Amino acid sequence: MRLSQRATRIKPSATLTINAKAKALKQKGVKVISFGVGEPDFDTPLHIQAAAIEAIRDGHTRYTAVSGINELRDAIVDTVQKDYGLTYRRDNVLVSCGGKHALYNLFQTLLDPDDEVIIPAPFWVSYPDMVELTGAKSVEVPTREIDGFKLRPEQLEKVLTPKTRMLILNSPSNPTGAHYRRDELDALAETILRHNLTVLSDDIYYRILFDGQEWVNMAMLGERLKERTFIANGVSKSYCMTGWRIGYLVGDAAVLSAASKIQSQSTSNPCSIAQWASVAALNGPQEDVEKMVQIFQERCSYVLKRLAEIPGVTCYKPNGAFYVFPNFSCTFGKSVDGRVIKGSLDLADYLMEKANVAVVPGSAFGEDSCLRFSYAISMEELTEGFDRISRAIAALK
Repeated sequence: MRLSQRATRIKPSATLTINAKAKALKQKGVKVISFGVGEPDFDTPLHIQAAAIEAIRDGHTRYTAVSGINELRDAIVDTVQKDYGLTYRRDNVLVSCGGKHALYNLFQTLLDPDDEVIIPAPFWVSYPDMVELTGAKSVEVPTREIDGFKLRPEQLEKVLTPKTRMLILNSPSNPTGAHYRRDELDALAETILRHNLTVLSDDIYYRILFDGQEWVNMAMLGERLKERTFIANGVSKSYCMTGWRIGYLVGDAAVLSAASKIQSQSTSNPCSIAQWASVAALNGPQEDVEKMVQIFQERCSYVLKRLAEIPGVTCYKPNGAFYVFPNFSCTFGKSVDGRVIKGSLDLADYLMEKANVAVVPGSAFGEDSCLRFSYAISMEELTEGFDRISRAIAALK
């Protein structure tokens, strides 16, 4: 049967593909250490679980409004007021079936064929394909490790055309963990305003920041920027609720009303029970989040130490999230048993087969020199995983 052109252009998620390979080996009895995991390894906090059970018992199991229950939209408004210092109304919020769905809805609402979207690289793997599904064009702009993998104003200015519609900023970033400081956003803001760009601020990791860094995004720099910025967020990463599938958009009410119409013809409302659990997540105690962030920071320090012990490998120190994105290009051109490592995909395959360690090749994120490691796994697994990696890299000549 003939597939649509759009279906043939879309690539499968690299992270999900790696996880599937790792699970297949595990089912054969192989002990695989997976650094490909894109979700916290902690349980959903108990008070959130309890809220979901209560929602079931209270009969909250039917359709809700497409844009989400009022209680959750109000909780999002209150959270953004508290954490961002920004004032929105209920009609500035659209609740969707996960953060990815929120992004997809916005792209479908704002982008037309031939529009251009600026995506700083390294980038989350799904951005280009979701843009592709609208018929718009992704303009990938390489950033440098020496610059903290952050887009500079002169780079942005250089790639702008009359067709440029949107800039995507993900901070803290997947895969690098980089977070834009206020002065760095200020430097980009002048170009954004002068060219009337729309900004998508993907803030899904915003609660996972290290060393007491200030949380700031583009919408927080002034009313004119707030009007041009859409905030994408969700409960998955901060509250260990990846499977609950609740994400949201915050921004211009007219745009989100149109996005809600698109959602009404695809999924309708997000899961009713998960929405009530998300109310408890946002309105309830935050101690579990704070403990998780502290653990992630401790793991990050350990991972950076182990990477520094591998000759030739460099790694930017993350500001947040739970990933590192080290440069392994020192291994390219080396070989073992006649097998030559030509790039990040070859290296990832080699580590899977030689060391039974799963990592995601940097090519999936737009930077072939690197590999992405998630440290959302136990210290025991981190230790054993890096022991295996060190031996496998040392075997390359």
